[in-house]
Amino acid sequence: MLDDLSILNIQSSLRKLKEKKIGALELTDFFLNRAKKLEALGAYITLDPEQARKEAALADHLIATEGKDAFIKKPLLGVPLAIKDMICTKDLKTTAASLILENFIPPYDATAVAKLKAAGGIILGKTNMDEFAMGSSNENSAFFAACNPWDTSRVPGGSSGGSAVAVAARLALGALGTDTGGSIRQPAAFSGIVGLKPTYGRVSRYGAIAFASSLDQIGPMALNVDDASLLLSIISGEDQHDSTSAAVAPPKFNFLNSENKEQSPSSSIKGLRIGVPKEYMSAAGINPEVEKIIRAALEKFVELGARLVEISLPNTNLALAAYYIIAPAEASSNLARYDGVRYGRRAKISPKDSLFEMYAKSRGEGFGREVRRRIVIGTYVLSSGYYDAYYLQALKARRLVFEDFVKAFQDCCDIIACPTSPTTAFKLNEKTSDPVAMYLNDIYTIPVNLAGLPAISIPCGFDSQKLPCGLQLIGNAWDEERLLKVAKIYESNTGWKDRLPPTVEVLP
Repeated sequence: MLDDLSILNIQSSLRKLKEKKIGALELTDFFLNRAKKLEALGAYITLDPEQARKEAALADHLIATEGKDAFIKKPLLGVPLAIKDMICTKDLKTTAASLILENFIPPYDATAVAKLKAAGGIILGKTNMDEFAMGSSNENSAFFAACNPWDTSRVPGGSSGGSAVAVAARLALGALGTDTGGSIRQPAAFSGIVGLKPTYGRVSRYGAIAFASSLDQIGPMALNVDDASLLLSIISGEDQHDSTSAAVAPPKFNFLNSENKEQSPSSSIKGLRIGVPKEYMSAAGINPEVEKIIRAALEKFVELGARLVEISLPNTNLALAAYYIIAPAEASSNLARYDGVRYGRRAKISPKDSLFEMYAKSRGEGFGREVRRRIVIGTYVLSSGYYDAYYLQALKARRLVFEDFVKAFQDCCDIIACPTSPTTAFKLNEKTSDPVAMYLNDIYTIPVNLAGLPAISIPCGFDSQKLPCGLQLIGNAWDEERLLKVAKIYESNTGWKDRLPPTVEVLP
């Protein structure tokens, strides 16, 4: 009798696959069946059972013929994964959770997806999200909202809410999300999993449907730091298809491999300087329970030998406003391609309608309210007479935010720690009528995107409603190795990652 598959992670699944204690097809069927059974969570927009089972059968054949050697070239062989519906998948519908792309089937894979497939990963399907990644709750999806597996009356966070739900509810072993202003880290915090936003340029954006090109980044979402590290190491690297991908060698995370005890990180982080931004911990709107949980997590680092250093990021107050000028401006440009002419939704028009009316009707029908709002804002701040007053000033503010981080890492600290979100998961429909209240959910995550830095959200406790809380660790540019090592040490000395949401049922 096999162990309960719902408590497996990527590393433990790989061990069982290598030892032939489980088959890739059996594992894939388990997650496909769970996804169908828990369809009400809204994790997936599109499942691809036929292709997933085909790839799983091929993985089983490869394992049967080559044994453990098969995993040398394909380190994810037989591992079922989920992909955010913002990321292109060849011959599999990619909608960005928008009616305007409701039936779009890409003719190619995004580079990150191609790398996962080359490593033997099995794509189960495409996960739900806020339309074009614009949102913090997954309620802006054109199709249906996703629900938090810890409390289905609450949001899972956004915009990568479906990926967070898929991992947290054990509907996949890992997933890819995109992070423009916190869209990996915030849903990871709300859903009690690990979410990693890499340094801008670490992972190719080729094939990721663009929201804000200078901010978007693909990253992994997983049950623990080891799994996130493994996924990152596979999808990282320069890509000739993406001019913003950097010629930097992919990070090495061998020390995180839980199979090799000799390479496991030390339990001590003596002397590590952890910066605690005073602007973050004193921000208006932070829930007292969240603040208490975060301070307890910081004290855990002290117990492990680290040193807390209060730092100042004085231009933090500019970040939110700058982001909500820069991101909509870039979105208004990127989304101009959806005009009903080349691909995507085209409205039905009469012979009397002009080309402009066809554009207007197609975009009016295809884009949701939040997307339309941001397109209007972005077009306004880029328009003649307002560019200097808004967009140019926002770029200057972005530079100041970046320089704050540079100074902090140069003079004060090795890692920065703070909350991922000012609250735990809120109720469905609680903030949909108040865009500003919704935007404030990203107050701690947005500065990282403006600066292009790597950051990770890891579980660090639960509030009185039994909802998970996330600790955000921010690293210096290209220093994912240190960031992940510190996250792993905290995770190894706490038990938060082992808690299961109520939706995770044990097999009979």
